[in-house]
Amino acid sequence: MHATNATFADPALSLVAGPPLAEEPGQGVQTIGGYLREVAAKYGQREALVMRKGAFRLSWSYDELLARSLDVARALMASGVGKGERVALLMTNRPEFLSSLFGIALAGGVPVALSTFSTRQELEYLVQASEASILLFEQHVLKKDFWQMLGDLEPEIGSAPPGRLVSPRFPYLRHLVSLGGIPGEAEPLEAKAGGAVETWASFIARGEGIAKEAVLARADAVHPADPGGIFFSSGTTSLPKGIVHSQRAFAIQWWRWPRLFAMHEPVRAWTGNGFFWSGNVSMVVGAALSTGGAVILQRVFDADDALFLAEHENVTFLNGRPHQWARLAASPHWAGADLSSLKYVTRGELIWQHPTVNTDWDVPMSFGCTETMTICTSFVADDDSERVEGTFGSPLPGNILKIVEPISGRIVPVGQVGEMCIKGPTLMSGYLGKAPEECLDAEGFFCTGDGGRVDEAGRFYWEGRLTDMIKTGGANVSPVEVDDVIARIPGVKRTQTVGVPDDLLGEMVVACIVPVDGADVPEADVIARCKAELASFKVPRHVLFFTDADYAITGSEKVKSSEVRELAVRRLQDDTAPAV
Repeated sequence: MHATNATFADPALSLVAGPPLAEEPGQGVQTIGGYLREVAAKYGQREALVMRKGAFRLSWSYDELLARSLDVARALMASGVGKGERVALLMTNRPEFLSSLFGIALAGGVPVALSTFSTRQELEYLVQASEASILLFEQHVLKKDFWQMLGDLEPEIGSAPPGRLVSPRFPYLRHLVSLGGIPGEAEPLEAKAGGAVETWASFIARGEGIAKEAVLARADAVHPADPGGIFFSSGTTSLPKGIVHSQRAFAIQWWRWPRLFAMHEPVRAWTGNGFFWSGNVSMVVGAALSTGGAVILQRVFDADDALFLAEHENVTFLNGRPHQWARLAASPHWAGADLSSLKYVTRGELIWQHPTVNTDWDVPMSFGCTETMTICTSFVADDDSERVEGTFGSPLPGNILKIVEPISGRIVPVGQVGEMCIKGPTLMSGYLGKAPEECLDAEGFFCTGDGGRVDEAGRFYWEGRLTDMIKTGGANVSPVEVDDVIARIPGVKRTQTVGVPDDLLGEMVVACIVPVDGADVPEADVIARCKAELASFKVPRHVLFFTDADYAITGSEKVKSSEVRELAVRRLQDDTAPAV
């Protein structure tokens, strides 16, 4: 799809439609289970996923992934899961996450992705809010013991028989299944079982009497509009919201990523970020499985292991964030790594600097959010004819975009900045516990809270979060625009630009940076880079340095900008306070 395919309902107003979804090339079956069955029928014995740690290497073919997913579906059916019932996943990136995701869908259930970064308090909220009846969880994740955490929250878990838990704290939860580690890891290989918790092997054995045909009959009865999965928002300003997506939202995005990314060969896709984030499970699964490639799994991000996997598994697609690329570049293995297989890297300017990397791929600028199951506007990577600096593409097939005046909701003229609103086939069904009118406007649009405008060709220009916009000297500054520049500076691990109250300017731009351990990031270098790439009013007036311990991070590893702003205010006050 090209920007010129966008159409205006009224040439004078910012109401733009993408082409019909039915005209999008590359689309297939639009249910989660149907997607897996289609790619398995096409690619069969090709390698679909790899889990590797040290000398240990596990590989599943497409046929094996389907077979393991059917095993999960059988076990769920034997455990009494019915259509539309929610099954929660609390796992790192491992084969069982994918077989569970697909298996739950094949059985007619709804997978609910929970963050492995969750604290005990956050986990309590997520399990309660999800109303999941079964929890499939990994016992040990880094220093967390989720068995202990869950037992502390609900002691009855340790005594009730599997499938028979009755808990006032978790009124829908009745059954828990615990996974151990994998060979090569330092943690225990076997998970604890007992009470309402059983091992993965015991759980899978439950389904041995369920025929494959019974599972497929269920899968055939699932419709594209049925609930397909639930993700939780980051909760940077409030409790995380449960975001419900349809079956087709998953499948449409899986099918379209190779086209948008101009991937014309089997892709070996890696991420070190959790599949409980919609962007990772969407991009990595779609790029790999829709092309007949393989998902290269890393349970949790580790720079040294990521370099090893990229080299030894011939990874072609790295999906991560600039602060992770900074950690790769700081690794002692960076200089000696052979990264010549890489072709596609999201926001990968630091990766392109490696001497073995040689590619001219440029990530297509796109806009989206969890509520749209990742992107809703984009360019196509190999289409240079419609690329315009600063734009994020036009609405993807099936989507309709409007820019409105935030207070009145009136559509603004073309070129005028307002709030970006969107609707289409990958838009969420709604938030858990919320009525439709609490989630969408009267016309069914989701109002994103992001500022933007469209040009005369229907291309979208993002202007940043309306609530985070820094207003300095009468001008608006998007923190993300500044952070995109700073994140490319070697040695920067995290960056969060905030607006700090100022008597003269209203707000002044302040960059808050966490360097990579041991890295020296001179303030002068940060200012110089920003001056070279940004308008003068966007250049930070101050650069402050912090550690990870100082930063407030959400359960999905996002920075809480409001708390960073308060941290910056205190630091600047301390720096200017008179000595006593």
